[in-house]
Amino acid sequence: MIVAGVMSGTSADGINVALVRIQGRGFRSRLELLAHYEFPYPIEVRRAVLRAMNAKSVSVADLSRLNFTLGELYAKSVQAAQRRAKLECELAGCHGQTLYHQSTPSNYLGRPIACTWQTGEAALIAAKLGVPVVSDFRPADMAVGGTGAPLVPFLDYVAFRHRRFGRIVQNIGGIGNLTAIPPRATPDEVFAFDTGPGNMVIDAVAERLFDRPYDRNGRLAAKGEPIESVLRQLLRRAFFKQPPPKTAGREQFGEAFVQELLRLCRRADAHDVMATATALTAQSIGLAVRKFVLPTDEANVPAGSRAPSRYREFVVSGGGTRNGTLMRMIREELAPLKMRVLTTDDFGLPSAAKEAVAFALLAYQTWRRLPSSIPSATGAQHPAILGKVSYA
Repeated sequence: MIVAGVMSGTSADGINVALVRIQGRGFRSRLELLAHYEFPYPIEVRRAVLRAMNAKSVSVADLSRLNFTLGELYAKSVQAAQRRAKLECELAGCHGQTLYHQSTPSNYLGRPIACTWQTGEAALIAAKLGVPVVSDFRPADMAVGGTGAPLVPFLDYVAFRHRRFGRIVQNIGGIGNLTAIPPRATPDEVFAFDTGPGNMVIDAVAERLFDRPYDRNGRLAAKGEPIESVLRQLLRRAFFKQPPPKTAGREQFGEAFVQELLRLCRRADAHDVMATATALTAQSIGLAVRKFVLPTDEANVPAGSRAPSRYREFVVSGGGTRNGTLMRMIREELAPLKMRVLTTDDFGLPSAAKEAVAFALLAYQTWRRLPSSIPSATGAQHPAILGKVSYA
């Protein structure tokens, strides 16, 4: 079956479409990426999305209009991808645009409520494409006690498990998240969590200080030096100490966090501030590996043994792989751990395509009425069949 995976991340920079041929079932599924394309959001749409994210006040009418606008854009993006690739999908999986994600319950109207919201009208996508669409993947996991994220570990396990050594698979989109896959792991032994900011803070600082949407190849950060005192203060925040499972978004690393970073940097050179934002992502990843992944590795090594870590490869995907300065900082962070840093491109899966491929795979599992969440990654009580189906 050919499935279109559609992803728009927390950076809100646009839409990724992957056309994937999928065979098999469950964890034995076989994937072939046939084509992948990126479609930037129109400037006014990106601004509307960013205004709506975690907003204290926004018009209900505008939210409804945004829902249908994104549905139109998602459908047109898949249609454009199919024309370019000269292929037609039989099913689509659309993550939608996250506007709000609160993974832990807080009091609302006298009740403890955890919630999430991804927008982009799937009924409209199905009508335009003429095929069923699976959307709104996260609530099913939250309904059985999970955090609703991360969901990409299902793909990570299918694509990257290895018999002889472990791999850590790190995605750097707006938010950073990792999946730790021990050697010969069963699905229950995989665990995953959000590591902190990915590109989100870097992009915000680039826009604020340089009037650019992002730091192309990390060139701005490369001209500065990280401010270590600021990094130490930021990395003492509760999120970085909180054990998994845990998720993050603009609620933790959005506008208020960026304001705090800029305040702590005071009147530092703008390039130093850019370098500090970039180092924050790299150091938060290194901290997550040392604090939460390697201790579980050591727990499986006999006392007194000098056996090397079972994790030998660190595989990076997402837009962060295009930031040369960030990738250099990550290599420096992980060098003492003797892990080889690779990208998913080294395995034939383009970094920018990975999350779109993941939601094609999740949609395929849902269409076959199979669960695709990993409770050890989300904290759910049991695996869940994810998403809702809109028929053409």
